[in-house]
Formats: sequence, C-alpha cells, structure tokens
Amino acid sequence: MMSNACFVTQEATKEILLRVTNVCGECYNDLNIGDTIHYDMQNYRYLCDCCQEKLCSQMNEECEIVREEDSGLFC
Repeated sequence: MMSNACFVTQEATKEILLRVTNVCGECYNDLNIGDTIHYDMQNYRYLCDCCQEKLCSQMNEECEIVREEDSGLFC
C-alpha cells in the first residue's frame, strides 16, 4: 500500500462513522467498521481505499491533481 502525505490512513471506528461520516466522500459507497479509510487533508473528507488509490495515482508530491483519468474517479 502506498503511503501518502496527502492522506491520513486509519481504521474506521464506530466513533468516526457516527460522528463524521459513514460514506466515502468521493463515490458515496458505505464505510464499515474495520475498513481502511483515508482522510483527504486537501478536501477534508474521508475516502475508501479504492478512491484514495485512484486519487493518489493522479497526484504529485504536493497533493495536486496532475492528471485526470479517462475512466472517471468512481470506484
């Protein structure tokens, strides 16, 4: 798994899911307790593994989107 300074990776807890969100900020898929989730520090949202990987593949080291993917971002 690629570590990225643009995201804080953590495990979804009951507290996060209740207080913050229980869906991915990008694709709106459900997040479940125990899932690996990623806090997007540029856009202040939680992302699922899949969306975070897609976003990472489009970013440079400064967390800027440098290329758009043809397939779209949704998982």
